Amino acid sequence: MDIFKFQINEEWEGLRIDKYLSSTLDFLSRSYIQKMIQDQNVTVNGKVVKANYNLRLEDEVQFCLPPNVEPDILAEDIPLDILYEDSDVIVVNKPKDMVVHPAAGHYNGTLVNALMAHCKDSLSGINGVMRPGIVHRIDKDTTGSLIICKNDASHEIIAEQLKEHSIVRKYRAICMGVLKEDEYTIDAPIGRHPVERKKMAINPKNGKNAITHIKVLEHLKNATYIECRLETGRTHQIRVHLSSMGHPLLGDELYGDTKNKYKLQGQTLHAYILGFKHPGTGEYIETIAPIPSYFEKLLKTLRN
Repeated sequence: MDIFKFQINEEWEGLRIDKYLSSTLDFLSRSYIQKMIQDQNVTVNGKVVKANYNLRLEDEVQFCLPPNVEPDILAEDIPLDILYEDSDVIVVNKPKDMVVHPAAGHYNGTLVNALMAHCKDSLSGINGVMRPGIVHRIDKDTTGSLIICKNDASHEIIAEQLKEHSIVRKYRAICMGVLKEDEYTIDAPIGRHPVERKKMAINPKNGKNAITHIKVLEHLKNATYIECRLETGRTHQIRVHLSSMGHPLLGDELYGDTKNKYKLQGQTLHAYILGFKHPGTGEYIETIAPIPSYFEKLLKTLRN
């Protein structure tokens, strides 16, 4: 049995406990969590609560997860665009509309399903059955480079590089409006949006440190082609930071314009360069994921 323990901060204060747990333990459905609460597998400050319990500041939440609730994740013969591979790691160019790992209600067609077919049993197990090999992730509609670890030793080393911000991650993006300066650095903490739980937001009080470096590559028609280098890697970091500047990414209906005049499928964001020290040899490895065709087509449109 796995036991998860949480202490509630101001970000989550006042939220129903079933909503909180379904957001925090995103591999479990809310209905399953409600069943676990009903079965008394959830306590707050050592006492059993109901699903509608509203969390209070500094509450101690404990969730006991019975064994074998994670479904078997099936290997699927889905083509992979491999940028680099050896016995320790594999770097793939993730396409648009592909979820990185399975989650409740979405167990097929993910990058993990494809990796299990390609790598067989050679994937790290540190992040559990649902996320074999996965050490970091990008959004469903973000394309580009993603590193996956084939064993636990490599996973720990790459995870440490991510933690200390030594991995080079450069994105290509198209934002709305014309940026006036050639370079920007956005240093603004990011946390969960206080009202819209699917969104992140600039949160000076409870957010985590977040730094994005932006370089203008080309001025376009009512838009700007940019490179974004991540110094940190918070959820939706580039999308939130650019939106906070008043220049959200084209196609980003969550943080920007919902009209979507170019009929885009999600934000124009591509993980272009990924550089890291090889976990076995220490050699610096850098991969470049080619700009996707939809992105190139949009650039051409915006240049005319």
